Amino acid sequence: MSFKFSLLFALCLTAVALSNAERARYDFYRVYRVTASDAKELAFLKQMENTSDSLIFMEGVHSIDRDIEVVVAPHKLPDFLKALDAQEIDYVLLEENLQEKLEDENETQVQGRAGTYDWTAYQTLDDTYNWLITLSRTYPSMVTLIEGGKTYEKRSILGVKISYNNGQANKPGIFLEAGIHAREWIAPATATFIINQLLTTTDADVQDLAQNYDWYVFPHANPDGYVYTHTTDRMWRKTRQPHGTCYGADPNRNWGFHWNEVGASSNPCSDTYAGSSEFSEIETKSLAEYLKTLKGKIHIYLSFHAYSQYVLYPYGHTNELPENVEDFKEVYDATVAAFAKRYGTKYTGGNIYDAIYPAAGASVDWAYGNIDVQMSFCFELRPGPNAYFTGFRLPADKIIPAAEETLDAVIALVNKAKELGYTN
Repeated sequence: MSFKFSLLFALCLTAVALSNAERARYDFYRVYRVTASDAKELAFLKQMENTSDSLIFMEGVHSIDRDIEVVVAPHKLPDFLKALDAQEIDYVLLEENLQEKLEDENETQVQGRAGTYDWTAYQTLDDTYNWLITLSRTYPSMVTLIEGGKTYEKRSILGVKISYNNGQANKPGIFLEAGIHAREWIAPATATFIINQLLTTTDADVQDLAQNYDWYVFPHANPDGYVYTHTTDRMWRKTRQPHGTCYGADPNRNWGFHWNEVGASSNPCSDTYAGSSEFSEIETKSLAEYLKTLKGKIHIYLSFHAYSQYVLYPYGHTNELPENVEDFKEVYDATVAAFAKRYGTKYTGGNIYDAIYPAAGASVDWAYGNIDVQMSFCFELRPGPNAYFTGFRLPADKIIPAAEETLDAVIALVNKAKELGYTN
C-alpha cells in the first residue's frame, strides 16, 4: 500500500473516530492574572501549579514580577483566593465566565469555510494533510511529501520538502516546524501560507527564497493535540499520551537538551509538564530522529508559536548567551524591523531565558546544540502580550496579515543570515 493511500485511509478513520467527541466547557471558570513579587511568592505559585489539577497556569510559573494567567475551576475558587490573600500575592480578575468569552469569539475562528483550502479560516488537520498531498501532485518536480515521525495516536507528522529543480546542487536547507503547541492555531496557518507563497508567488524576494534553498516544512508538529483542539478542548496545549491520570506532555519542554532543568513542571497535569524523561513523547523523539538525518543540510531552523510577538534565539535553559550572539543580534534586528514594515506590528525579543522566561527542552535549543544549526529562531506570532487567555484565538480575518508580515520577517532573517555567511 502506498504512503499516500495509507495516509488518506488513516485520515478517513480518524474523522469517523472523532465525530462523536464531547467538547470541553469552561462554564464559570474564571481567569486571573497573578504576579509574584519575590522568591517566596514565586515558590508558592510554583507549588500550586505542581499540586492542583483544577488550576491551569497558562505558561507556567517562571519569573518574579512576570504576569501569570491562571484559569480557575469554580469549585476551586474559594481556596485559590484564600491562598493568594494569605500569601499577599497580587491578583486581578480578567474574566468571570471563560465559556462565554470563548463562545463570543467562536464564529471568528471558523466562519467562511466553503470546502476550499485558503487562509480566511483555520483549517483542520485533515484539510491540511489533504492539501499537502494535492501539492505533491500539482508540483511533482518541486514538492515531495516527507514524514517527520509518528504520534501517540498513530498519526503521521506530515510535511513537505520544497526544492526547485534549477540545477543548483547542495542548496542550504531551511527547516520550519509549527503547531508544536496545539492551541496556537495561527502558527500552522502561517506555515501553510508560506508554503503556498513559495510555490505560487511572483514576488522576487520570495522567489529567491524558494529557488535557492531547500525547505522542509512541517505545519503540525503535534497532530494529536491539534485534532483535540478541534474536537474536544480548544485550549489544549500538550501531546495526548497518558501520564498516570493526566494526558500529554509539553512537547516544547521535552527535547533532549538540558531537559527539565528550568521552566518546566514535573506534574503530569501541568500544561508545562516536561514528560517522564527527555523525548518521552514519540512526537519529539521521532521528529528529532528525522532531523538527525538532515544534519549538515539545515542552516536555519524556525519554530512558529503564539502568542506575544517575540523573536527569540537560544538559550532557554540559561542566561548564558550563545557564542555567536552578536550575529544573532544582527539577524534579530533585521527580523524585527521586517515584522514592522508592512503593518507596523511591533515585535521584541532576544535570548529565550531573558526575553520571555526560562524554558529548557525547547526544539530551537536542541537544533542549535545538537545538530549544529547556528541560526535557530522561535517566532511568537500575533497577538501582542496583553491578549492573555484568548490570545490563542486570533480571529480568522487576521490570519493573512499575520502571515504576510511573518513572511516579510523570514525573508529578512534569511538574507541577513546569508550576508553573515550562515547559508554558505
